[in-house]
Amino acid sequence: MSSIYIHIPFCIQKCLYCDFPSFAAKEALYIDYTQALITEIQKKSLLCQSQTIDTIFFGGGTPTVLPAFLLENIINTVFQYYTVSKSAEITIEANPGTLSDSLLSSLHTMGFNRISIGLQAWQDSLLKEIGRIHNRYAFLQSFFAARKAGFENISIDVMFALPGQSFSQWQETLYSIMALQPEHISAYSLILEEGTPLFDMWQKNQLSLPDEALDRAMYHFAQQILSKNQYQQYEISNFAKKGFESRHNQVYWKTLPYLGFGLGAHSFWENKRFHNTYDIKKYIQCKGNPSLLTEETELLTSAQLQSEFLFMGLRMTKGISAAEFEKRFGIPLHCVYKKQLSFLIEQNLLQKQNDCYFLTPRGMDVSNTVFCQFL
Repeated sequence: MSSIYIHIPFCIQKCLYCDFPSFAAKEALYIDYTQALITEIQKKSLLCQSQTIDTIFFGGGTPTVLPAFLLENIINTVFQYYTVSKSAEITIEANPGTLSDSLLSSLHTMGFNRISIGLQAWQDSLLKEIGRIHNRYAFLQSFFAARKAGFENISIDVMFALPGQSFSQWQETLYSIMALQPEHISAYSLILEEGTPLFDMWQKNQLSLPDEALDRAMYHFAQQILSKNQYQQYEISNFAKKGFESRHNQVYWKTLPYLGFGLGAHSFWENKRFHNTYDIKKYIQCKGNPSLLTEETELLTSAQLQSEFLFMGLRMTKGISAAEFEKRFGIPLHCVYKKQLSFLIEQNLLQKQNDCYFLTPRGMDVSNTVFCQFL
């Protein structure tokens, strides 16, 4: 089984915290970009003729800014050139304000069976603060329209530790989305990325952010209240009702193979990591030729593959399996990482149960420190 990621780098307005390869006001490029993307999808199909595609994920940017006919051309190309499992999870990201009844109906007809809606915050004042194009009312319209169109697997993204955000506002956000009963909730702490407007404001002392204690209090509250309401945490930032865990994201955390298409898209295939150009002009000029648009191909060593297996797998609450490690790499886990595992267990950052190692609650709070042990 393999997976596909498709990047749509267009937005109505770029959010103030976003450092993803995406652009606003580029409608003139939609058709040329889509044609280059379709050609890339066709040409790369030679890489996995014997593989079945189990998950497809349209990310961005905001994929739903594209007209329905262009999205249909893209997904139909995937169906034509790849063997897609009948039970495949096919996700599209969307921002409120870009979804209409007709578009949602079309998406469902095309084969999309999961939609991830970026709410981020319940309060209109906070949405404005981080540069979102929508308000709470637009989100609610989008959510109910998605249900009406037949989507039975809806994920909602929310963020905490936002500029000026209070603990009570975070509580209100979580209680409000739980009342809607989505199948999946992603809850991320705001990370200031260099080169974004929010980062620049922070450097100039123009941004009031919650301190670390409030950040952790918000995270712990999310863990507690979501678990009490049938949303089980299965990864550091992700919660789902039983059976609705994101299959596509687990491909990344389990370091399984996937192909990425589109501007800046990354791939992990046959133990190689590579990504496409981040230059949109160059991407379109390459006309989908993988040999021209692919950059920074790296063949991972056995040590690198083992390292990634651990620090990616430990993001999941069930952790990593020593038996799976030995099956994949032909060497017992303790022969490679005995010292690190023992140290982390002594520090109460890691637990072992039967065959598995997983983060403790304290380990989740300082997960990057844990991961560094395996780099």
